[in-house]
This record gives sequence, C-alpha cells and structure tokens, in this order.
Amino acid sequence: MSGQHTGRTDIPLTLRGRRQGELLRAAVGGRRFALVLTSPLARATETCRLAGLSGVAKQREELAEWDYGAYEGRKTPEIREERPGWFLWDDGVPGGETAEEVGVRVDRVVPEIRAADGDVALFAHGHLLRVLAARWLGLEAREGRLFALEPATISTLGWERETAVIKHWNVAGHLEALEEAGA
Repeated sequence: MSGQHTGRTDIPLTLRGRRQGELLRAAVGGRRFALVLTSPLARATETCRLAGLSGVAKQREELAEWDYGAYEGRKTPEIREERPGWFLWDDGVPGGETAEEVGVRVDRVVPEIRAADGDVALFAHGHLLRVLAARWLGLEAREGRLFALEPATISTLGWERETAVIKHWNVAGHLEALEEAGA
C-alpha cells in the first residue's frame, strides 16, 4: 500500500493484491452466498474474480470507494502540510465526499444485504467498508474511523438475536502464507 488516497482512481491490483485475492479463494471457496456484491472499481471486481465469486457478483455503484476529490492520489502528511490537523472522518475533502455522504450511499445497500436469505459477500474498499460497518451497527458514518481494516481481510457482520453486531473483523489468517513468504 502506498498510503495514497486512491478512491475513484480505477487502478489495477498490485501483484501483492492479486496474491491476496487468490488466498481469499481458499478462505471463501466452497461457501454458498445468497448475494455477492462488488464495487465497480477494477481492484474490487478483480479480487472478487480471484476469490472465485465473480460469476454471481452484482456491481453496485454505492460500493465504490470514498470520493477523495482534490485529495485523490495524495498522502495524509502531504495534505496536512496545507491543512494542519486534517482528518478525513471529520473534515471530508474539497470536491469530494464527507463521511455522511458516504453513509448515505451505504444506507442504500444495507437493506438489500439485510434482506438476503443467507450469507452475503461484499468486495469493496477500506474506508467504504468501515462506514458500512458503522451503519450496520446503527452508528453515525464517521464512527467508521474506529474500525481499522486491512486489504483482503475477512470481516463478518451479523446478528445476536435482534441486535446487529460485528462477529469477526479484519481476520487475516488466510494471508499468513503470504506474510511468511515475505511477499
């Protein structure tokens, strides 16, 4: 990861990202999903394909990454040189989205996820998925700042009786072979 804010720039997966996607296949392969949704951006759709689920996936514009506007392609330290104390979750970006606007997009997908008759797989992006987790729990979108999330990890949202919960978050056990190989 370069540390750049790459929201709407449709960049391909890196070699490491491709390897991570291939390892997802072993982690989710054989599972049946009632619904598979993916961001329309190439890095998400390619990860879905590598995980073996592209044949049943539906693209949703709402799952595209945060629009970083004027800060697209820039790193946080660089942005803070111009705007000291800038914090994405509180400040949003000029010409882009605020956390609340990302939350509005996510809120259009959450009912579809909840209505699915079985497990759902989502292939999207770090900041967007953090907002989705917050909204799943009924929190404000900006509370997604509390949920650190690494690429190609597995997280499980679910229910404890009638309460929306996070069952697993940022699980990376399937990526251990890649880490051990130093790739």
